[in-house]
Amino acid sequence: MAVALEKSATVAGVRRVGRRTVVAAILAAWLLLFVVLRGKQTLALAAADLTDLHRWFNDVNDSVGADRNSNPLFLYFFNEIRLVIDNLVTFVQHLISQPPAGRPVPQIGWLGVVGIAGYVSWAVGNWRVALLAVAGFTFLGLQGLWQESMDTLALTLSAVLVALLFALPLGVGAGLSGRFNRIVTPFLDFMQTMPTFVYLAPLTLFFLIGGASATIATVIYATPPAIRITAHAIRSVPETTVEAAESLGATRGQALLKVLLPMSKRTVVMGVNQSIMAALAMVTIAALIDAPGLGKTVIQALQSLDVGTAFNAGLAIVVMAIVLDRVTTAAGAREETARRSKNRLLRWRRPLLGAGAAVTAVLVHLSHTYVWAAVFPGDGGMGGSVASAADTLTAWVQDNLSGLTNAFRDGITNGLLNPLQTLLTDSPWWLVGAVLIALGAVLGGWRAGVTTAVCVGLLVGTGLWSDAMTTLASTLVATVLVMVLGTALGVWMGRSMLVDRVLRPSLDAAQVMPPFVYLVPFLALFGATRFTAIVAAVVYAVPVAIKIIADGVRAVPGATVEAAVSAGCNTWQIITKVQLPMARGALTLATNQGLIYVLSMVVVGGLVGAGALGYDVVAGFSQGQLYGKGLAAGLAIVLLGVMFDRITQAAARRASA
Repeated sequence: MAVALEKSATVAGVRRVGRRTVVAAILAAWLLLFVVLRGKQTLALAAADLTDLHRWFNDVNDSVGADRNSNPLFLYFFNEIRLVIDNLVTFVQHLISQPPAGRPVPQIGWLGVVGIAGYVSWAVGNWRVALLAVAGFTFLGLQGLWQESMDTLALTLSAVLVALLFALPLGVGAGLSGRFNRIVTPFLDFMQTMPTFVYLAPLTLFFLIGGASATIATVIYATPPAIRITAHAIRSVPETTVEAAESLGATRGQALLKVLLPMSKRTVVMGVNQSIMAALAMVTIAALIDAPGLGKTVIQALQSLDVGTAFNAGLAIVVMAIVLDRVTTAAGAREETARRSKNRLLRWRRPLLGAGAAVTAVLVHLSHTYVWAAVFPGDGGMGGSVASAADTLTAWVQDNLSGLTNAFRDGITNGLLNPLQTLLTDSPWWLVGAVLIALGAVLGGWRAGVTTAVCVGLLVGTGLWSDAMTTLASTLVATVLVMVLGTALGVWMGRSMLVDRVLRPSLDAAQVMPPFVYLVPFLALFGATRFTAIVAAVVYAVPVAIKIIADGVRAVPGATVEAAVSAGCNTWQIITKVQLPMARGALTLATNQGLIYVLSMVVVGGLVGAGALGYDVVAGFSQGQLYGKGLAAGLAIVLLGVMFDRITQAAARRASA
């Protein structure tokens, strides 16, 4: 047995060395050919130039606009969907916010909204969460952003409601049926691979710009997490429990309603939490297609480089995200608490909840009747103070730390980003394509190679090869930085429970924040450059990489580590020779997730000078003649995401095998 294990390990080592050698040979050949062929057949396209595909997209957009009120497909399908969603959003806005025209007072004013937020948080969580909700919503008003916050909340709630109407039944179906799960999984992978920007352009083609399109885009983006987690919750219920229920005569429907759903309630609530977080992130980005709310304030401030206003609105988004996250997280945690002490809880909780409901009803009535309880009082002086402080801090940083920040920026840009971008954009397109296909096949297998070949061909077809390579360079640099930081901190967390307890709450909080928020502080530090987008992408993506690597390191058997210690290995040798090699699957998965997160954020960086595909998408929304180019850029982003995802997922499976 020992001989067989040793032989297997030797074969695996030979294979790993073989793959590394092949990768090194591919890269060496690329560099040699680059020296000879530099600047030839690069498929460069000027910012104002359009290809035949871009013009065709423009023609389709014009044709759709002309036929919108006559084509039966629009009259009886797309327009009806838009009308239903628009009515839902308008209804919620009338309750708590009011649509922009005239801005009359809402049906439920600020005092009623704060009361409802506190009561619901207490009912599903505890008094600490209720206090957080009340304080958080009050803070939104003190910032002078009550109306914008309610617009964002109205869109988020509308989108989550619709998303859950689809996600929960589909998740249950995927949990009960392995065949159905295999059918929906590729669609969910594709939907979660697409960066948030990419949902917007095609939806405006069918649903126009505005709240309806923003809500539909948010529904699509927020549905996959709830489906996946619900399916996982259903599958996690022990089969013996279901079999026991069926042996007692329960039908399939009764087993679902009485056993599966109650036992998976906590995990399903976690799916709702993830859906809400995804919806809030998408709603803020959907401001690019005229969605009302805090996202529009952030975009306008970023475009005018007004760091103070952007910071104030970004802080409001963070506060809302934290409140929504803590409320839904507490709701899931209370299910376990309620099961353990159900009778004791019911004795004191029911009367208090009844009294709380009465107080909340009074607050809602006051906010519906009196202007002082409907319109948030004050002039938002706290928001002005926050913005002023952010501007002052920005000026201080630029005056006193510009030497340090500029040196860091220039070092990464000139030492890593520019050479890689030059290699990708100045090499012949067919050479880069061949290298990508070869690397895909070596790292991920022949299926990944075929997928890469298809993606490369379609990238060429978009007419944006050079911009795609520029985005690819930024993405790869950011991913390298993510993995360096993620590995260092992940190993530290995985080896120390104290470090894990200290860092994990901060990582959880970082994952709650929508992507826009990350741009604001780095805009102050580095100005409107592509490096700003890269650093923001690193900070956005590194929390998930750290957590995955930490879990992978912690999963290494303790007996293996003890054997290495007894053999005389020091700490560095244990990490590099034992824990990291045995956590290869986690490292590859962290690379996969880091790439997807980085790609999404680098594209968002198009708002602050990142250029390339991100700029093409943003320009497509703002300049009608570039709509087709923006749509093609969105397609190119999807192709990059699919290519990265398939290669790294296949590599992760190989590493874990």
